[in-house]
Amino acid sequence: MVEKTILEAVKKVVEESPKRNFSESVDLAINLKNLDMNQPKNRVDEEVILPHGLGKELKIGVFAKGDVGLKAKAAGAAYVISDVELEELAADKNRARVLANECDLFIAETQFMPIIGKNLGIVLGPRGKMPIPLMPNKDVGELIQSKQNAVKLRSKDRLTFHVAVGRRDMNPEDLAENIETIMSRLERVLDKGKHNLRTVYVTTTMGKSERVV
Repeated sequence: MVEKTILEAVKKVVEESPKRNFSESVDLAINLKNLDMNQPKNRVDEEVILPHGLGKELKIGVFAKGDVGLKAKAAGAAYVISDVELEELAADKNRARVLANECDLFIAETQFMPIIGKNLGIVLGPRGKMPIPLMPNKDVGELIQSKQNAVKLRSKDRLTFHVAVGRRDMNPEDLAENIETIMSRLERVLDKGKHNLRTVYVTTTMGKSERVV
């Protein structure tokens, strides 16, 4: 059962924001307090699996070959990049930038990681899209499915940051449950829990916002 105030805030934002001719994202704007963000230990860097996903399919690129590449394609990877294609990308930075902008995230077999770091780190690093290493004992299909429902809570050195919690056309109860999941994680990882939260607002891409905390 989701908290009533969160559900009411979600419903208000969804119902009262002007209709748009595209599928709007629903986001949280999180404002922290009483933390020295110059200290790395105070920075938030968490991955959270949302119980109801983001309401859209993420575009995932996988650096793999052979059976792993075939399994990645079957699991819904948007792109499977072989060792040959990786060399081509390394030589064509414009094409690499297009791919980096198009994909939401990347996964790579571990043997590809040094090559990717050396040749594509300059493209992927600043975008926060260096690949997630696929360990030899991990199933690529399971990893792809888990990442489809995952979001990153990343404050870096700022007291204010944003995270997506779903799409406007999702069920309000599902959005509220996604928000509760993120709030619970935040309260666990922050030094003083909810006392480090100044405000939290739920908002649509171009619509109104409502305070949750």
